[in-house]
Amino acid sequence: MYRYVLLLCAAASILVTVSIVVLLARDAITFFTLVNPVDFFTGTEFLISRNVYGLLPLLSGTLLVTVISAVIALPTGVAAAVYLSEYASDQMRSVLKPGLEILAGIPTVVYGIFALVYVTPFLQAIGLPVNTFNILSASIMVGIMIIPMVSSLSEDAMSSVPDSLRQAGYGMGATKFEVTTGVVVPAAASGIFSSFILALSRAIGETMIVVVAAGSRPRMLNLSDPLANLFQGYQPMTAAMVQINSADSVSQLGFTSLFAIGLTLFVITFLLNLLSNRIAARYREEYE
Repeated sequence: MYRYVLLLCAAASILVTVSIVVLLARDAITFFTLVNPVDFFTGTEFLISRNVYGLLPLLSGTLLVTVISAVIALPTGVAAAVYLSEYASDQMRSVLKPGLEILAGIPTVVYGIFALVYVTPFLQAIGLPVNTFNILSASIMVGIMIIPMVSSLSEDAMSSVPDSLRQAGYGMGATKFEVTTGVVVPAAASGIFSSFILALSRAIGETMIVVVAAGSRPRMLNLSDPLANLFQGYQPMTAAMVQINSADSVSQLGFTSLFAIGLTLFVITFLLNLLSNRIAARYREEYE
């Protein structure tokens, strides 16, 4: 009896995932019977009021948030992990580790309000021409939010590297910095890269920060002036889904577009997680 109860618990997550995918696909297929998939995936305008549904403006906002937050979170998270794993004393680790976990536990809507009320005015005060709703402040807070994921997973990967490798490096006359960068980090590369991809998946799917701080205007990237993109408001895919779902009146076509966007977002995050597993399997180091 216990065996089958435990099997049911293990299978519950798979059943829920499959159910979500089936429901997303069912309504997304309804949408694609009315809207040409090519027009949806290559369209440059997203206007619910005119029944114009192009994904590229929403994808532009999502990619901007992901790239900028990655620039902030990945090096900072790895540096924090290196310090916690290789340099921090037990007393310092007992303070910093819970602090990072607290960052991970803060509700994302709080990050969004902080971005709107404090980060944006600060950027304006230092002379950046940011709008009230802009992609830069939202991305900064998303980056801060995913730092704990990068640092925690990377630190676990570095801590699993056997001390014998470190001692071998010291025995050959290497400094602590050389051992860290030349031995520990390469040995933990699979775990570090996995933390990167999982953090990027989290950034892509972030909702409340971008809803509060990034704006609600779908727009294409301005390739002629890349820096100008940072100061303007965008609408990532998750923010568009919230807008559609919370609208007072929306057509049936507009409502089913929510599932088409959600399915696209699911496929992107699924592919990233699959890539994470492949990288971890390809570069995993096994020690006796």
